[in-house]
Amino acid sequence: MNDLVHRECVSVHVGQAGVQIGNACWELNCLEHGIQLDGQMPSAKTCGGGDDSFNTFFSETGAGKHVPRAIFVDLEPTVIDELFHYEQLITGKEDAANNYARGHYTIGKEIIDLVLNRIRKLADQCTGLQGFLVFHSFGGGTGSGFISLLMERLSVDYGKKSKLEFSVYPALQVSTAVVEPYNAILTTHTTLEHSDCAFMVDNEAIYNICRRNLDIEDPSYTNLHRLISQIVSSVTASLHFDHALTVDLTEFQTKLVPYPRIHFPLATYAPVISA
Repeated sequence: MNDLVHRECVSVHVGQAGVQIGNACWELNCLEHGIQLDGQMPSAKTCGGGDDSFNTFFSETGAGKHVPRAIFVDLEPTVIDELFHYEQLITGKEDAANNYARGHYTIGKEIIDLVLNRIRKLADQCTGLQGFLVFHSFGGGTGSGFISLLMERLSVDYGKKSKLEFSVYPALQVSTAVVEPYNAILTTHTTLEHSDCAFMVDNEAIYNICRRNLDIEDPSYTNLHRLISQIVSSVTASLHFDHALTVDLTEFQTKLVPYPRIHFPLATYAPVISA
């Protein structure tokens, strides 16, 4: 990819589901680009051959470390990872307790300016920012309440930039809180005007695929998230690999969205087979 046409994407992972899916996605991104979990790329000189398509998702430091263009936000403390720069991991002191209002109006409001400031720093490092990939769940307090506040503010600060959502919709069989349907309705209503394209997955469907196709008797969240990361990687392959079909984020919108409010394409993935 020519230096003149770098088209970077900033990923924003919000709430427990967003952060955990983010970990699986970045683990896969590193494997696909030959980047180690400490950010080093030992194969760059031998088999990289000058291909710098990873720049869409990674920035390279002066020391040769590749750092994901990503922000991780959770209102309760989470594990810090060696791959990410410490400024890109933001935690609050208390969680939203599965409550949309706490995520949007009280706890979330205290941290929103810090998050936007960190996003602005990442955006300033980009030469041609395409837009944002936002990962979250619709059922949690942070993933619903805080994300709706963040999407509103991103629309104000980066009006022309595309925003793609990868979100987990609540499912009856795999539910962690009785208020998930309320959170989902509130955040769907709020983000409808601020999202350009939303790819949704259903935990129950992913759970069934793991049991039926991958022969996993009792799938863990790690299993679910690794399968979701394969879907995300396939959807975004044209963004972070240099090839003839390279598209930018706006093309997702123009090719997949018939009307602005009806922006929920269905992602299908096959074959899903066990090794």
